[in-house]
Amino acid sequence: TDTGSQKDRMVAEEEWLRKWETGNIWFHKERGHPLLQKYLDVLLNGRSGLRIFFPLCGKAVEMKWLADMGHSVVGVEVSEKALKEYFVEHSLPFCEEPIPEISGAKKLQTTSGNIALYCCSIYDLSSSIVGKFDGVWDRGALVAVNPCDRQRYVSLMITLMEKNSSYLLVTVSYDPNKHKGPPFYVPESEIKSLFG
Repeated sequence: TDTGSQKDRMVAEEEWLRKWETGNIWFHKERGHPLLQKYLDVLLNGRSGLRIFFPLCGKAVEMKWLADMGHSVVGVEVSEKALKEYFVEHSLPFCEEPIPEISGAKKLQTTSGNIALYCCSIYDLSSSIVGKFDGVWDRGALVAVNPCDRQRYVSLMITLMEKNSSYLLVTVSYDPNKHKGPPFYVPESEIKSLFG
């Protein structure tokens, strides 16, 4: 369960913005994640018309896939460039509006209303702003969060979840002494401790 030299590693918001600006987005996947397809039934649990949250969503193609199934998708991403590219790449007309509760933040939403993406720090969100969710698809958020912020991140996620919600989490396993992250190594014991 040793996280090696990663424990004190910090990635500033500016570094993530720079990755999007320069196109250094090795973490973005052009195709839907096979684990979401494999475990979709676990996420949906026989339910339809769910509200599904994508933390640190980037341009995740799975957002449109789930929206096309009739679910409402909400994401949060610090890079406005990523969000605008997402709508353009999927030919989705959208509008944008400021989020009064968060200075400088905005919400970009499809004109049909089924995909709403918040451009701000995830830590600025609360259930009073975005509501609560029936499901969460975390394909790269927990492993991107600075190790010192994991408890804060998970505490926020828990406040955004409905009582019977499903949380699908994808992590990576490797020797943290050989890679500084992100993605960061999060041992299973820590995941159990964080989520309870």
